[in-house]
Order: sequence, then structure tokens, then C-alpha cells
Amino acid sequence: MIERKISRFGVLFLVFLLPLFGFSQKGEKIQTIVIDAGHGGKDTGALGKVTTEKALNLAVALKFGNYIKENLPDVKVIYTRDKDRFVELSERAAIANRNNADVFISIHCNSTEGSTTANGAETFVMGESKNEKNLAIAKKENAAILLEDNTDAYDNFDPNSTEAYILFSLSQSMYQKQSLDLAAKVQKQFTQKVGRHDRGVQQAGFLVLWKTSMPSILVELGFINNTKEEQFLNSEKGQTQMALALYRAFEEYKREFEAENHTSGQPEVSEKPA
Repeated sequence: MIERKISRFGVLFLVFLLPLFGFSQKGEKIQTIVIDAGHGGKDTGALGKVTTEKALNLAVALKFGNYIKENLPDVKVIYTRDKDRFVELSERAAIANRNNADVFISIHCNSTEGSTTANGAETFVMGESKNEKNLAIAKKENAAILLEDNTDAYDNFDPNSTEAYILFSLSQSMYQKQSLDLAAKVQKQFTQKVGRHDRGVQQAGFLVLWKTSMPSILVELGFINNTKEEQFLNSEKGQTQMALALYRAFEEYKREFEAENHTSGQPEVSEKPA
């Protein structure tokens, strides 16, 4: 089955295995992070009863970035968007690559069709969608390219085609190990510090992570169609706690990376609201 699919998508397969091979994190310090607030502008993302995914993503992203600016002055924070505007998926990765980012974190909220009881946070890295649930999430997030005027960057990739995702399953990220480490730290913070239900670290084929040439993760903060979770994520307390969890995970990842490279440690975080 795999051999037949590869032959059918031979040319496209080669294109997908030739991303921008830039190498970040060559130095001894983590100096730049790109924070990506998913969706934006004409792309609302998932809808809740009182808010939108794009709004929640941006609120948490900005708070997360503020924590880094306040507590880690040696780290440059770059946002793919800092207001309600539409940014192409390919451009989000390009921003990280152009700025030689050491870490890329894309922030999203989840949603399910039919059921409103699904709950919890999960973190994804680029990889094979090992089950239908992960594939469905990837399809939903990748569907943003259907709103773009020029999709040449994706080589006619159809985000709704299950068969097309074979390309992602055969592509291995150079930074998968580091990405998995960062993702595990994020999930630990979400569950142990914020008390969110742990949906674990997952793998799926996300276009926004495909061409990033540094450790990269996509975070699903919670389910916006679950009334209780939407209320939490739409509150000042909820957004602050989730942003602080992301900060702590990033700080721990940075501290461990730099300890291995014999550089100085990092200060404790100030827990005042961002």
C-alpha cells in the first residue's frame, strides 16, 4: 500500500522531503523564540459560544511572550502575529527560519464535532498521525490554507485528503527528539501545575510545523466547544495560568539545554499576571 502511494505522489513526495534545511540551536544558548498564535483575521479557527479560537490563541501567546520578556531578557521574542490578522501557514514557518529561531511554539484550541464533553490539553510534534483523532486535528488546522490566495508553497497539497498525509508520515523532523522533550515539559506543566486533563504528547502532520528548522511544537490548550473549558480559557486567570505553564516549560527546556552546553542558569519567574 505504501509503495503504491509513493509512486502516485512521487514528485510531491520529493518536494515535501526538501524543506528549508536551516539549522538553528547550533550555539550554546537559546536566544530566539517564535510564538505563533494560530489562525487570525478571516480565519477564526474553532468557535465557542462566547469567543473564537483566534482570540484565545492570541491572548495566551501575548501573555506567554511577556513572561519571557520580563524574566529572560537574553531571549528575543518574535510573534507571527500580535494582533487580529491573517498569516499564511507557510509564512509562519518562514518567520521562524528567517529569524534563525531556536524554538517555535504554535498555540491553538481544540474542538470536536457533536460531543461537547471532550476536555484537556495536548501537545503535538511533527510526525505520523497514528490514529484517526490526530489525523482529524491535523486536517482541521491545515484547512487554513484553503483561505489563502496563493497555495503554491504547498504544491497542491489537499488538507482534506487522507492519502496525502502519507508524505508526512515518511518525513522525519531533524529536531524531533528535542521537540518531543519540549512537548513533554509543556504537558507536565499543564497537568501538574494548572490541573488540566492530560491528553498527552502526540504526533501529526501539521503544515505549520513542516518547514520549521528548529524544535517545534503545536499546543492545543483545551476544547473551545466545551463550555467549562471555554470559560476557563476565556478568563484572565485561565489565560495567565496557561501562559505561565508555557513559560515554565520553555524556561526548563532552555535551562537544561544551556546546562549541557556549560552556560549560565536562568532566573526564577515572577508570577505576577502578564
